Formats: sequence, structure tokens, C-alpha cells
Amino acid sequence: MADSPLPFHEDPAPGSGRRPARSDFVSDAPRLSLNGRWRFRLSGTAEGTGPSLPDPDLDDSGWDTIRVPAHWVLEGHDRPIYTNTAYPFPIDPPYLPDENPTGDHRLRFGLPPGWPAGRSVLRFQGVDSCGTVWLNGELLGHSKGSRLPFEFDVTGLVKPRDNQLAVRVQRWSSGSYLEDQDMWWLPGIFRDVELLSRPEGGIDDFTVRASYHDGAGTLLVTADAPGHVEVPELGVAAATGEQVTIPRVEPWSAEHPRLYRGTLTAAGETIELAIGFRTVEIDGGRLLVNGAPVLFRGVNRHEHDPDRGRSLDRATMIRDIELMKRHNVNAVRTAHYPPHPEFLRLCDEYGLWVVDECDIETHGFIYAGWEGNPPAEPMWREALLDRARRMVERDKNHPSVVIWSLGNESGAGSAFGDIEDYIRHRDPTRPLHYERDPSYRHSDFHSLMYPSLDDLERIGRGAEEPPSGIEPDSPEDVRRRGLPFLLCEYAHAMGNGPGSLADYQAILESYERFCGAFVWEWIDHGLAGRDALGRRYYRHGGDIDHQPNGERFCLDGLLFPDRTPSPGLAELRKAIEPVRITVEGGEVVVLNKYDFLSLAHLGFRWCVERDGVRIASGVLTVPDCPARSETRLPLPHAAIAASGGLSRAAVDGETWLTVEAVLADDTRWAPAGHVIAWGQTRLDQPAPPPPPPAPIIEPGTTPAIGPDMGSAGEPGAGTRCGQDGEMAGRAGGGEVLRLGPAAFDGRTGRLIRIGELELDGPVFDVWRAPTENDRGQGPRNALAADWEAVGLDRFLHRCAAVERPDDGTIVVRGRSGPATRTLGFRTTFTYRLRDGGLHLLIEADPVGDWHDTAYGHLDVDPPRMGARFALPGGYSEVTWFGRGPGESYADSRAAARVGRHARSIDALQTPYVVPQENGNHVETRWLELSGAGLPTLRVDGEPQLDFTARRWTSEALQAARRPHDLSDSGRVWLNLDHGQQGIGSASCGPALPERYRLAVRRYTWSMTLTLH
Repeated sequence: MADSPLPFHEDPAPGSGRRPARSDFVSDAPRLSLNGRWRFRLSGTAEGTGPSLPDPDLDDSGWDTIRVPAHWVLEGHDRPIYTNTAYPFPIDPPYLPDENPTGDHRLRFGLPPGWPAGRSVLRFQGVDSCGTVWLNGELLGHSKGSRLPFEFDVTGLVKPRDNQLAVRVQRWSSGSYLEDQDMWWLPGIFRDVELLSRPEGGIDDFTVRASYHDGAGTLLVTADAPGHVEVPELGVAAATGEQVTIPRVEPWSAEHPRLYRGTLTAAGETIELAIGFRTVEIDGGRLLVNGAPVLFRGVNRHEHDPDRGRSLDRATMIRDIELMKRHNVNAVRTAHYPPHPEFLRLCDEYGLWVVDECDIETHGFIYAGWEGNPPAEPMWREALLDRARRMVERDKNHPSVVIWSLGNESGAGSAFGDIEDYIRHRDPTRPLHYERDPSYRHSDFHSLMYPSLDDLERIGRGAEEPPSGIEPDSPEDVRRRGLPFLLCEYAHAMGNGPGSLADYQAILESYERFCGAFVWEWIDHGLAGRDALGRRYYRHGGDIDHQPNGERFCLDGLLFPDRTPSPGLAELRKAIEPVRITVEGGEVVVLNKYDFLSLAHLGFRWCVERDGVRIASGVLTVPDCPARSETRLPLPHAAIAASGGLSRAAVDGETWLTVEAVLADDTRWAPAGHVIAWGQTRLDQPAPPPPPPAPIIEPGTTPAIGPDMGSAGEPGAGTRCGQDGEMAGRAGGGEVLRLGPAAFDGRTGRLIRIGELELDGPVFDVWRAPTENDRGQGPRNALAADWEAVGLDRFLHRCAAVERPDDGTIVVRGRSGPATRTLGFRTTFTYRLRDGGLHLLIEADPVGDWHDTAYGHLDVDPPRMGARFALPGGYSEVTWFGRGPGESYADSRAAARVGRHARSIDALQTPYVVPQENGNHVETRWLELSGAGLPTLRVDGEPQLDFTARRWTSEALQAARRPHDLSDSGRVWLNLDHGQQGIGSASCGPALPERYRLAVRRYTWSMTLTLH
């Protein structure tokens, strides 16, 4: 290599010609943004347009223009590529293929009037993946490390006018081997470009150390040149290097982000200081901030916008933070690279704990058996250390940054020891995190991704199995068990889900060892596209013609690509709410789960509803309650009186008390009245289950029947169906059976009319359009593949008998199951007239080989146990009493309140980027469907049902690739179900817990249908 130097883009060295890494700060020194329209030309190889690129006299008038910052693949040039773990080029480090799209950029600019004559620095905040820079024909150098800044000193090169800046950016470089994060590969100058004036003798770099102990703050600001520090609010005026102790300060925390604004002045420049006093330490196996334990309620956040990729503006960053705070998120892991520096300034101001992660991931070396993995190869030592150095130096003065993460999913190697040594020497005030080395020798935390609930509980107890390769009771094993545990990824939020969030949070709050967890991840990485009809949609990897391909795995966020919160985010908000409100023995119990705040910033209000209708409300006066403690207070007298004195006999229906904790005053991130937490309890005691239903028609009386009922309507008469489904003894089988206002197809036993309402069904239904979590990850936890293998998506139905045991009853017996298989269910649908309605009892008994199937040896459970009705398409609105208004499932229901809710049928649909099961509602007591010109159909569960209502079938939902593929079928398909299995997070995580599956067993459920 020494005899034949490698080109910049293949050289493992991190860069050349750059200034030393330093802190990012805001000052009053002149700054010229070079963002805007640049000349641009894309070439197919690393040579770009050739050696003439930096020539100031080059005629680039025929080139395209492109905005900077941006990714050229989102600006009409080439294509984005998505992979999860695979490198999109051969593993041949440090070399890259000849085909290497390269973007040449040129900008002509002049200096504004009055630009100082001193030093000038050219800064790039982010270039993916290798940037080589020339100014006025002079080579400045190059840099790799896409999500990290680099600077060049251009003093003496920059002119008052007619400067020519040229930048060559290779899509692939040696640095790409260190950037195999699960995300789109998006090349370009994607963060800001700036020219900075730096005063002679001024400060280029400084370090703020602001610690807190027992109410006092200690401040020390050191710098690379003498300066003066002032913090007027604290009366501080000191020289750099002079330590000052302030007897009384308010500490900084994510809950109360108290910043003291100050200045650092030198050589005529004033630098803004945002000082937060806080001390981070690990003591006794717990993470402490300011002497108190903390629990991260966090998310992993990639930078993403559907139109701009990782090129985010400040408004988008604020939107992210506001959404996080409003959904009770208190921490961010910057997966898997340092964010734009403005995001950290906002975290300081708004209040978020930050795990700042280095721009290192070599996950793709799994395909090489980890042979040649860069952290274990000396060739890469400086490149890896450079990335850690640039992260730490840039971000070291942010109080929000409380943990340094050495990188992600990069195996083990000596380079991590070098990184650890550097950071501990440079910044001993923050602990270190690294998850993938099973020895955890370089980490102050034990950490894992995606453990099962059982495994997480064992970790909490300190009873986990040692990692692979670690001997039990060895020094490494003993040390790891003494570390705090940080769950750096869990609850993979891909599609509908994740499930079990409340279960995970209950465990995390039960053991002192846990310091928190980070959901994967914040936002779906869908990229905007247009179909042939001009309709906007969001692309995933599978929409791009490229291999290897991560397909839909980039759609795994709590926000949809347009930043609309998903139902999963609503569920997380409830699961991690910092106040728990319950009722025990006539008392309201308020548990303060904040780590630092009392409840003084919250107001409490209550309401009582009977069958979802508010009958009383008021304000609850809650005494001040310190962090991590509880208070109890009597139930409001007005609430007791409204509920009938807690006596079931006093009232009919269900009486529910809801207590909310809301912001008492406006904050930066939400207005007064914003709901932080809520709790519900039923005040009346549930009534005992009703006796088995009986027909209201007395024996010997004659029901009201239609003229074509015929002999099948005689008491005790029965109609048997032959194997072909037709009525025995009849050729056509077109007879109609009547039961009061209800009419049935005598051949199939299906309900075809109630009064004036035409409908069809119910059809026994075990299928749902598979969710991403049903599909699992490859062969792991692939429930949907097994369902489809045995035919749960293609049940056929046989009517065995339609019987009339008495005047008020029709019984339909049948069997449902798939071709080729023996498995299925024998079903009995029993209809009775009762209380002016049509009562339906459904019984389903399994038959055949559901477990260890004769062919394939599969074990399957039904994803749904339900009944599907087809209704007229004119139905448009649904009102229901039960959990809502958002969708809910067996393991994802905490966010759904019990109450009376109303939505249009169209609004009941959740537009997941990849269509899949959605819109279910558990614990529904009753629902009513209405539409213009149609009778209102009411369904009462006995006692409860799951329901979905949509304008397409589950089969159409499964077949659709995008939401706009779904079209109105002309009917409303209403499922009235015993239930569905849970959602889980098996798209990347553990299997769905058994308690959330539908076992193969006998099921019964019932309902009453009434027209109004």
C-alpha cells in the first residue's frame, strides 16, 4: 500500500487536511451559510467528472443544479438503496467496486461585506460517504465519517468574491465498511455547509464541566485560549480554567431542563453557553443522575424525512421532540450515529436524556463470519478512533448527553479498548455503553436487544444465563451481573404493534437494576414516491430494483413516514406514563413515577360516565407528592353519589370513573390541559352473567312468519344439507326460512335479512391479514407462513344441517376447514328471538390435526376466532361502548379507554404503509352502525366482543401492497369476534407469548342483533 497509495475513497485513513475535532457552539462571529443551489453532475465511477472538477475556469453551465444539503438519490439522480445488515458491495476491505456513483458538486460564492480579515474555516456538518474538497483550485483534503463534521482552514485561500468551491462525493468508500446501520444508503452533502470567521487569538474549542451535588453546582470552563466566563443569573464572572462553586443551583434533568445562560468571551467574540448542572454516575449497580436513580422511557431515533432523507431542518427536529415529550418519552438513543448538532441543543432546552451513539456499525461482517471485522483489525484503528473523537469533542458540552455509546452491532475487537481509553481520559463524567461484546469489558452497562419477557425478568433478578463464551462465575460474569441493565432495543415497532409494551414496562419498573429501555424505533423510513396515477405513497426497500434488499424492514417506527403517530405510539404513551392512577378500597391512589419532579406541575380532574355518558365531573385536589412516592385520597363524594353509592342495585349499566393528570400550565412542548396520565376504574360491581338465553316465544304459540316459509317453519322441522351444500330432497335449495323479522338461506343457513336490512352471513372466520409481526423475521417466529401452509387463509365451509327445534329457534350446523388438510372447526350457530332482537350463539369445536400436523409437522393456532358479516355499503358510521377510540388487541389495549366512541368506518382504518390487519376493538359491549337511508344495526355482546368494520375483506387487505390499492367493495365487512391473538413484536424479537395466542380449543360467544 505504501508503494501504491490508495485513492482517498479507499484509503482506510479517516481523512486528510482537516482541522482537529472541536466542540460545536453558537457565537456572534460572522458565519456564512453555503446552503442553496449548487452545480451537480453524477458519474458512474469514483473518478467522477475527472481531474478538471476543481478548476475555477471549468464551464459547468451545462450541469444540473441540486440543493445542498440533500441526498442526490432523492433529487432525481440514481436511486436510494435499503439494506438491513447486508453490505451493498462485496466484502473486500478497504476496496470498493469500480461501479461507484460519484457526485461532483460546485458552488461559486463571494463573501458578504465586512467579512473579517482574520482566520476563516470551512465546515461540513455531514457528507455521505467520502468528501474531497477543493477551494479555488487548491486541494484542502478529504474526510469520511458521514454523520460527523469536518473542517478545513481556508485562511488565505478564500477571496472577497468569485470563490469556487468543489466537492467530490463517492457513494461508497472505505468508511462505508464502518456504516452498515439498518437504514437507507443515501449519499450526498446532506447537512449544512458553512464558512466561519474565527478571530485571531480567539477560542476554537472549550469544555464545560457543570456538576451538581447536594444543591450546589460546580462550574469549570476550560478553553484552548484565555477567555472570560459570565453567568449573570448566578453572579458568576470567572476566567477560563477557574473553578467556581455556587451554593445553590437548580439541577438539569430531562424532567426539569434548567439551563443557565452564560457567555464565554475572548478576542472580541462572544460564545453562547447553555449550562446544565448535573452529575452522572454509577453506584451500587444503578445509574444515578444528581444522586437519584433514573429510568429511561426511550426511543431509538434515526434521522428521517420522507422527502429529504436524513437532511432534516430545525422545525422537523422540534416536531420530533414535541411528539416525544407529549407521548411521555424522556430519552433518545441516537441510533446509530450522532445527530445534527441542533437536535442536541434542542434536547438541552426541551429536556431529553440522550445516549449519543458513535457512527460505527459493521453488522454486515456476519456474512464473513466476522472474519476481518474492522474493530479487530489494526488497519482500521485510527478510522474508528477518529469517529469517537469527533463525536465526543463535538457534543461534550451538552447536559442532555449522559451516556456515550461506542457504536452498534460491530462485534468485538481491540479498537473498542482504544475508544474506551480515549473517552474515559477525555471525559470521565459520563458512562459508556456498548452492547455487542459479550464480555462487556468496555461497557458500564449490561445491555441486550429484544429479550423475551421471561428473559428480561431473569435479568432483573440477576439470574440470567451468561452470554455465549462467558464462563459462569468468571470475573467477567460477576462484573456483568453487578452492572446496571440498559435495554437498548426492544418492542420492534414494525407495522401493527408492538405488543406487550405494558408488560415490558411493568418488569422494567420492578427491579432496581434496570435504568430503562429504548423502543425500536421512532419513525418509519418510508421514502415518498408517486405511482402511475400520481398518487403519493411511501417506498420501502422492496420498491427499489436492487439486490441485496432489506424489503419492508425499514418500516418499523412509532410514527408513520409523514410523522403521524401510529397506534403503537399511543400504546407506548400509556405504558410509560409517569403517573399511575388507580382506585383501591374507596381511595384514589396516585403513584408519582417521575425521577425528580413532584406532582406540583400537574392538575387532576375526574369524570364519571354511565355507559359512556358523562354524569358528573370535577377537580381532584392531590397533595404535593415527591418523586417516586405515592399519595392516597378519598374518592370524590360527588363521584360516589353519581355512581349510586357504589351499589350495583342503584343503577343500570356500567359506571366508570376516569381520573386524568394534566399539565397545569403551558410548556414549550404542550399547552396547559395536555393529558400526561389517566386511570379508570369501574365503580359499580359487574352483574353476574345472565342465564342461558331462552326464546321469548311461548311454547304452542305461532311466530310471525312470511308467506313463503313453508313446512320448514313448522315447529321441530329440520333441513339437512347434502355434501354439495344443497338441501336434501331439493334440487334448487332456494327456500327461505324465517324467524320473526329474520330470514335465512335454507341451503347455507346464512342470515340474509333482518326486517328491511339485507345482509349476508355470518361466515365462520379464523383469518386475519397477517401483520409484520405475524410474518416474523425470516424463518423465525413465522406464524403467518405456517398459517398459510396449512390453509387458514382459505377455509371452505359446509352446511351440515339447518334445524328448527322449536318455533323460536334456528340452528345451523357446519364444518369449516381448508382443502388438503383435516384441521378445521365444527360450528353451531343458534338463533333465537329475544327481547325484540335476534340472539346468536356461536359454538366452535376444533377437529383434525392442528398440532404436529401429519404433513409438515407444524403447530398452528388460529389468529382469529370470529364471524364475518357482509352489510350494505351505505353504512358509514359506527358508535360503540367499549375500548377506544383507537385500535386495540389482546396485548395492546392499555391506551384504549372504556367509553362511548364514534367514528366513521373509513376513520376506523389504520393506514399502515404495508396494508395488514388493523382497526380491531376489544371489549366492545355494544356497537351501532348507521348510514343514510339504512336502519341502524345494533349489536350487543354478551358480555363483550371484538369488532372490525371495513369496506374490504381481510383477503383484499392481505393482497394490497399499498393503502391506495384498497378500494371500496361496495359492502361493509363487519367482524364480530370472540377475539384475535395478540400482536407481539416478532418481526425482530421474541415469539408472541402463549397467553396472547388463541389456543386450539372449544370457543363460544354470543350477541344480539337489533334494528332501530
